[in-house]
Amino acid sequence: MRRVDEAVRAVLSDAISTDLKDPRVGFVTVTGVKTSPDLRHARVYVSVLGDAAEREASLEGLRSAHGFLQRRVAAELTLKHTPALTFEYDESVDRGMRISSLIDDESRNRGADDH
Repeated sequence: MRRVDEAVRAVLSDAISTDLKDPRVGFVTVTGVKTSPDLRHARVYVSVLGDAAEREASLEGLRSAHGFLQRRVAAELTLKHTPALTFEYDESVDRGMRISSLIDDESRNRGADDH
């Protein structure tokens, strides 16, 4: 399943960055794919550079292009079933940046306490 997820992620990343012409879709990174064991559904996790409005516009653009993207997956991968794609915002990137920021703040605070 991990190989299928990675193959779908690679196809979608390439299709979104090179072939998708929807102006709503901004700078999107496909961070992961989780395919159901029966290959009927695939949850596609994306991160989007920008604010909440740009994120929602990009997700809307991806959702409206799901048929095009699904056909690309079908054309490039030999699977028993082409999974139905659903796009979700990957909040782990935001969480990671927040944790990193908190660690940096704490490190700076400790450094100030040493002086």
